Amino acid sequence: MPKFLIEREIPGAGSMTPDQLQAAASKSVQALKELGAGIQWLHSYFTDNKVYCVYVAADENIILEHARKGGFPANRISRVRHLLDPSAAEGPA
Repeated sequence: MPKFLIEREIPGAGSMTPDQLQAAASKSVQALKELGAGIQWLHSYFTDNKVYCVYVAADENIILEHARKGGFPANRISRVRHLLDPSAAEGPA
């Protein structure tokens, strides 16, 4: 399945308390369970006013449905085309 980066505009995201983060994670996991095997949340990055989430999903529609069920925005959904890290500097094996 393809990998996606989801940008969520959430004012104050970077100031969320541990309890708020746990509640958000619980809500997301519940929505994932309802949607089944076509979507998987890998991890999220919190900045001051945005959250960037990495998902593996069948398509953008299931990501939008997850956002609707979870009650949080999906302001931008971008399909990941390549992953690059420092090991790429070493060239092909």
